[in-house]
Amino acid sequence: MAEAAGNRPGVGGVLIKVQEDLQRLRDSVTHITVLDLQTLQTAIANTEQAVKEHVDEYLNSINNHIATLPLITDTEESSEQLATWKPQLDLLPLRRLPAARTSVGPTYPPSGQQHKLAANLKIMCNPANPSARDVLNQKYGVQLPMLSKRRPALAQPLRASPGSPGSCPPVVFDRDRYRGVSGPQERGLNPPTVQISVDQLPVSSRPALLFDRDKKLLATPKTDVVIRADPISGGEPGSVVAHKGIPAPPPSLASIKSAQRQRLRQSEQNRLVTTCEPKSPSVTPVQMSIARSSDFCFTICNGILDDTASDFLAFKQCYFLSWGSILSFLEHLLKLLKDYAVPMAVVNSQKAAELAVALELEGLPTLESLLSVLENEESVRDLVQRPGQRYKGQNGTEMAAIKIQSCWRRFRARGDYVKYRRQRWAAGVIAISWLLHAQMTRMKKALKESRKRHLEMFHTRAKHLAANWNHIRTSRRTIIHIPSLGFSLPQRLCVTDLDIEQNLQMGRLCDIQDPDVDVIYVSPVQLGDDLLQYYHRFLRLTSDISDERVKIITPEAIDHFRTHSMSLSTLLKYSPRTLKRIRNLIRGRSAYIVGGVLHSDDLDVAEALGVPILGSAPQVAQLYGSKSGSKRLFSGAGVPVPPGAYCIYNQQQMYEVLAQLVTSNLEVKCWLFKMDNEFGGWGTAYCDVTLMKSYKWALKEFRRYGFEKWSNLWAQEPALLHILEELPGFLEQHVQLVTKVRFSSWDVFLEAFLSQGGVVEAVPPSDSITNLTVDMLVEPNGEVSMMSCGDQIHAGSPFQFSGSTVPQSSMEPTDLHTLCMRIGETCKARGVLGYFSIDFVTFLHPRTMQQQVWATDLDLRYSDQLSMTQLMLMMSGGTLDCRSSSLEVPLPMSEVQGQDSLEGPGSSCRYAVMCPHLRHTNLSMVQYKVFLHMCQALGVGFDIKECQGTLLILHDNHRRQTLGMLTIADHLQGALMTFARNLSAIHQEISAPSMQGESNFQGLIKDIEGILGIAVKNQASAEMPTENLGTETTSAHP
Repeated sequence: MAEAAGNRPGVGGVLIKVQEDLQRLRDSVTHITVLDLQTLQTAIANTEQAVKEHVDEYLNSINNHIATLPLITDTEESSEQLATWKPQLDLLPLRRLPAARTSVGPTYPPSGQQHKLAANLKIMCNPANPSARDVLNQKYGVQLPMLSKRRPALAQPLRASPGSPGSCPPVVFDRDRYRGVSGPQERGLNPPTVQISVDQLPVSSRPALLFDRDKKLLATPKTDVVIRADPISGGEPGSVVAHKGIPAPPPSLASIKSAQRQRLRQSEQNRLVTTCEPKSPSVTPVQMSIARSSDFCFTICNGILDDTASDFLAFKQCYFLSWGSILSFLEHLLKLLKDYAVPMAVVNSQKAAELAVALELEGLPTLESLLSVLENEESVRDLVQRPGQRYKGQNGTEMAAIKIQSCWRRFRARGDYVKYRRQRWAAGVIAISWLLHAQMTRMKKALKESRKRHLEMFHTRAKHLAANWNHIRTSRRTIIHIPSLGFSLPQRLCVTDLDIEQNLQMGRLCDIQDPDVDVIYVSPVQLGDDLLQYYHRFLRLTSDISDERVKIITPEAIDHFRTHSMSLSTLLKYSPRTLKRIRNLIRGRSAYIVGGVLHSDDLDVAEALGVPILGSAPQVAQLYGSKSGSKRLFSGAGVPVPPGAYCIYNQQQMYEVLAQLVTSNLEVKCWLFKMDNEFGGWGTAYCDVTLMKSYKWALKEFRRYGFEKWSNLWAQEPALLHILEELPGFLEQHVQLVTKVRFSSWDVFLEAFLSQGGVVEAVPPSDSITNLTVDMLVEPNGEVSMMSCGDQIHAGSPFQFSGSTVPQSSMEPTDLHTLCMRIGETCKARGVLGYFSIDFVTFLHPRTMQQQVWATDLDLRYSDQLSMTQLMLMMSGGTLDCRSSSLEVPLPMSEVQGQDSLEGPGSSCRYAVMCPHLRHTNLSMVQYKVFLHMCQALGVGFDIKECQGTLLILHDNHRRQTLGMLTIADHLQGALMTFARNLSAIHQEISAPSMQGESNFQGLIKDIEGILGIAVKNQASAEMPTENLGTETTSAHP
């Protein structure tokens, strides 16, 4: 840009060239003797072309060229092109050229003359131009001194103000101004020979007047300066008029715009005329150079602009062509400064002019744009952003009132809106709650009707099953085994690995030994191909059984509800594809369901499949399946039960009942607390009352009164009061929980015990006790039969069942059969149907030394012992006679041929030890295929010909931490020893000294060793000529 500015031709040079062209034209015309029109036109055309080239070169070099637009009303001249410069033809001797075209309206100078006058004006404004001296002398008679030598000035970038016809002097930057360089003389731009005159300052010095401090000075009226754009009044547009005393109101925006439009029309008409008559310069060249500077800064004090200031006048003169837009911008700036009571603002004229032109078509300027033209922008911005500053300026009181009113109205509107929203929210909540309540009511009603219908259909199908049972059990039928534990949700949550717990009864598959039975087993876990193949081969060991008769099905809902602790019947209910498959499998056949713990979802499944359930109704199962319900049933059957109380729901009631039981049965040293819905020992606690001080005192009183007198209440009352007083604190300190899976302390256990109800019963007062379990079946036609009987084996705690020995050998079979039949008849009379198990405890009474039997528990479901018994009967091919407590297995063919044929087919007695739930965490590190090969190497296997050995029950493919084991031998001691040896060998094979794992192997081995020791003593005592009191084993009952 600097080079372009430096290479531009000067105005004087262009005019000199134009003069030379005119001189050549005049000389050529003078030498013409004979008028030749063609020669004259050629000379004029050449001259005109040369002048046009000079003018175009000059106009192209000027960046602030202004094109004159024609008047809107002059339609004829608007279409004409700009006339080029022509020489003065009046100087020619012959005037035969055509006359100039006249037009109606105001006359304007030709365009060439306009350019000539503009060029002369620029030459006069530039003292450095070599033609300035001649033009001033010719036009105004001003004789400038002759410059002998000119020093070339450095090329500086020229910046022209918008609309200015002349070029501007070199820019004075801020860094130069700070150093003191502000004029051409100081910067070395003027020649040293130029004489520069300095005008006398209008301010003169005079002594200051001193006033007496006691005198009060009268306040002089303030003079407000108002910028007014009123061309009609004869003043300059944008002039400032001061009125003393009364401040002039600022002009409105509409009046400013109308005045600006009128001023533009008048300036369009008079622009060319005024340029033809330039005024005499009133300042020296140095002052003119300063006045042409584009970097003005003027000050606005208290929102009032001084229009007489030299900086403002120079700024106005520099940007007079775009003064309309600048004036509008200044009005907005003054309004802002007045509104915020800004004491002083320094305006950068160049930024203001550029921004005013840029914002002319964009609308009102923003706050940021107004502040950007100020030199002290930061201070003014801080003042504008100060809270409350707006109310100190112009119309501050009115704005404060408006602000207060708007805030108050906003506050009231906000309060009303919040109230409305709160009411609307409340109405929505009420509506949603009502809809949910109505929907819940309809759903409960529908569920109630559905369950009522399902219950009616259950009884209808049960009646049909009872009427046709004799035909069904002898014909082709399908048994659907659903080993579901339909406990309540709190009970299911306290069971570890509920799906594995429901899959412990894989022995149900052995119902297939009846050739008329097909089995559909619904598995609660997904069994792999290797496990399915294992069971199919397992079932074909004794007979050729088709795989089509056994179907193991897994509900698809297991994949969706893995963490919800749902029972198997509930998962099957939400598995429509599995239900459809089962319906297709049982189509056209007699079928019934054998479940586990009955739940209402079992009725839904039976309704979906259209088959009956071999089991009790849910209400009957819930009533007699609890601990308190079993006590009622045992009392109705008239069988002996342990001392105790049931249906306890109050803490004081529990203390009083326990104190009375302890006082009446001082021979009992340990008492049990059982919840009604307890199973597996998790809801059982016990305490030893021999540690009570009052118990020891009561024993002394018992010895003093004797057994006969102690049965009277008056003898027991003092001991009862002492025991009742000591009992609460004693229980809190000395009660032991069987397992802490769900309850961590006695307080938590007591709260759950009282909320659900429970029983308090005595532990047999003997060191030699045996628990036994008997499985019963009440058929739909009313027949009651014993399915299995065995003595319990415990691992760890004496109150948790782990396994059993079949058949039982702890009491007389006839006495056991009599008790079981009495309980079975009572259950049939109370509506109990299907499979259930009874727990007994037998011991020698310490006072009479006679064997006693107590019925302790009733479990209305298909038991784990019964499933293992079915597996034992299928693999051995024998029969279990519970009336005589014997397991008869047919002899092998080699032994049968050696016997006398008159005696009939021979048989031998067998004993079995079974444990459905062996747990060892190290089993998960061994695959089943490797584990089976390892057991084969250890000698753990089953001999099909001899019908004895060990069978393994595998439960799942994923966790692989549990398994079941069945051992069959010729006698009980051999079966126990084989079972213990297998456990020890497997434990040593899968464990390392540093990684023993968690298991119940050691507890079972310890209990089996105790049983073997007692069995040896019983065998030795049986050989003595004394009365056989029965075989005893050391364990306890749950």
